[in-house]
Amino acid sequence: GQNQYAQYYSASSYGSYMTSNSTLDSTGSTSSYQLQEPTPVITGQAPELHSGEHWPIRVRLGRVFVWDLDETIIVFHSLLTGSYAQKYGKDAPLAVTLGLRMEEMIFNMADTHLFFNDLEECDQVHIDDVSSDDNGQDLSTYSFATDGFHAAATSASLCLATGVRGGVDWMRKLAFRYRRVKELYCTYKNNVGGLLGPAKREAWLQLRAEVEALTDSWLTTALKSLSIISSRSNCVNVLVTTTQLIPALAKVLLYSLGSAFPIENIYSATKIGKESCFERIMQRFGRKVVYVVIGDGVEEEQAATKHNMPFWRISSHSDLLALHQALEFEYL
Repeated sequence: GQNQYAQYYSASSYGSYMTSNSTLDSTGSTSSYQLQEPTPVITGQAPELHSGEHWPIRVRLGRVFVWDLDETIIVFHSLLTGSYAQKYGKDAPLAVTLGLRMEEMIFNMADTHLFFNDLEECDQVHIDDVSSDDNGQDLSTYSFATDGFHAAATSASLCLATGVRGGVDWMRKLAFRYRRVKELYCTYKNNVGGLLGPAKREAWLQLRAEVEALTDSWLTTALKSLSIISSRSNCVNVLVTTTQLIPALAKVLLYSLGSAFPIENIYSATKIGKESCFERIMQRFGRKVVYVVIGDGVEEEQAATKHNMPFWRISSHSDLLALHQALEFEYL
């Protein structure tokens, strides 16, 4: 079975997957490729970084894999539109129904556990973007339901995308919500069933199994690559999605991607676009690491090209399988 993947690794045909291989050794050889060591970032000495985006001083990174979410790691939007069923000859009404059920579950989690009703109009790019407004007070007995945040937000339109900031008190309440979201994510990222409760857990597992069957184990295949990268001490997975941050976190949890993506490695491009997200990621990890962008869309491909990053296109199962093989044999 190994020979069928040879075409993906030879120098002559690598371009079919990697639209820019300038930062990777053109022979595809790992032995002659030396990972460059970045200068470590020391907390407190990197004013260009947003709070919460510091990298531990001892970690020497070699590669940062920047992933798209929908239609790359998960099949979601194309279920809703019916395009997946059409492309692969699947049951279209079933595909749409599964997509709608998953969408309902995503927004249910976002509303029930992640304050999406409060935060929908207060979207952030990164979980720590408002942490500077947090005074660090104990939230264990704090009443989010009665702190007046939602009423104030609704009446004053304080959360508009223009970046208008509310008063100090209101901003602190906003920061509290993002802190609680972060705590919930970190607590339940490997135990989503515990967050959902027994009844919803069963419905979730059933739905996930049905989606995996319809999509011929698309997610399972993607998870193999994510796991290899996560297991490497000098590599990291980063997620950039056009979904708003709170529903994106719900998606990551419900598709069991929490172990692959620490919450501080998740960026929402809804407000600023993917190219700006890429720039933030480059500021954070530095220019001495190799960035590899994995996605299905034009926006991430153009952003990758602009920053001279290799782009691995995902448009079918075979692309995911080839990516897994390339990682397994350490060509990537």
